[in-house]
Amino acid sequence: MPDTKAKDRTGQSICVDGFNLAATQGTGIATYSRNLLKAADRLGFRTEALFGPTIPAGPFKPFGEVAILDPERPATPLRMAQKFDRDLRTFFSPQGRTAHPVSISSDVIWPGGEAARPVAAQFWASHKLYFYANRAFKKHGRGTPVHFATDEAPAPDVMHWTTLLPLRARNAPNIYTIHDLIPLRLPHTTLHNKQVFMNLCREVVRHADHIAVVSEATRQDVIRMLGVPEDRVTNTYQAVSLPEALIDRPQADVAIELEATFQLGWSEYFLHFGAVEPKKNLGRVVEAYLASGVKTPLVVVGGRGWLSEPEIAPITHLKSVGGPGADRVHFYEYMSFTTLISLIRGARAVLFPSLYEGFGLPVLEAMSLGTPVLTSNQGSLPEVAGDAALQVDPYDIDALAKAVRMIDADAGWREEASARGRTQAALFNNDAYDARLRELYSKVGAE
Repeated sequence: MPDTKAKDRTGQSICVDGFNLAATQGTGIATYSRNLLKAADRLGFRTEALFGPTIPAGPFKPFGEVAILDPERPATPLRMAQKFDRDLRTFFSPQGRTAHPVSISSDVIWPGGEAARPVAAQFWASHKLYFYANRAFKKHGRGTPVHFATDEAPAPDVMHWTTLLPLRARNAPNIYTIHDLIPLRLPHTTLHNKQVFMNLCREVVRHADHIAVVSEATRQDVIRMLGVPEDRVTNTYQAVSLPEALIDRPQADVAIELEATFQLGWSEYFLHFGAVEPKKNLGRVVEAYLASGVKTPLVVVGGRGWLSEPEIAPITHLKSVGGPGADRVHFYEYMSFTTLISLIRGARAVLFPSLYEGFGLPVLEAMSLGTPVLTSNQGSLPEVAGDAALQVDPYDIDALAKAVRMIDADAGWREEASARGRTQAALFNNDAYDARLRELYSKVGAE
């Protein structure tokens, strides 16, 4: 349970959307949201989160978290009356939705245990808020305002939406984080409805009191492509925040785990991790790895995302024909967070030459753990990596293959990259992030 005494503050409150916070499997936006709450808490703000559960929270008082954490069930065919009710609720969503306070109870267990509970003093809930808001925007092109019922708790002073959402809080400043504009910059890499995405960007720009971004590359994209004045966009970057228990775990223990679980030795494999989708560039990573001729195994960890088949095709083909290298490429669709950290720590290098990233948290995580990194020279990745990682053209398979050979053979470079990586990662520590976040909130009057 969070330290409730520490949360009893008379200062201003920051509320973030819970669109991703209750997910059973973490997402990049969920990680961002959790870190945002922790940072706002460190800054002395009262932290809150707004959820849109699929069942009403009211009947469960004082255990409203039951509704928040109830898993979404597979869609089933709707009867005519149910369709009419859904369409009616969708049509009227833009007239406004009401969020009610939800008590926080230690009796309700979060996915991942108590440590996974967001650092918040107050939860809010509005039944199917995100479902109906998104559906209304797609069908009718209108956003949804949110009213906070104040009969039991004061409304938030600032609403911080952690991703592009067709929602806005009434009677409070609205900050929106735009992580990237990849559907517009690299439209071939996503299955977004590009017209809806463009309209959503315009809706956010129209209603935002301020826009936050996580890199200078994205900041320039927002200014240039969405026409937002420079003084309305603030770059906060992100912070790397890994559990100390995992960071401080003895290397010998991690080495034993890697050998027992994967039959891999310390620093005797390359690692690529992240969702399998075109921008992550897995297809070229595998092709370059095979072309390099190195014997050090390649471990790939990533759940299948959109347009994943072409990206995973080189692995599928390799396994089906059993050609040279088939026994050296290991693919896992899912890995627990704890095991993934062990894999990162023990890797000879992390290979992350993404085509484009709004920030590139995997690069920062690897560097903070002292693992050498091969990344790309596109998007925000040069900002995050600095001179600590090897940067190459992510489209150039030959250059990627040469880089893999160099990293594999040059122990001296790896040692230097490990040290430089830790130094570079320290630039994105909590103190630096907190200072940037304080500057952001001051721009909407929150102190």
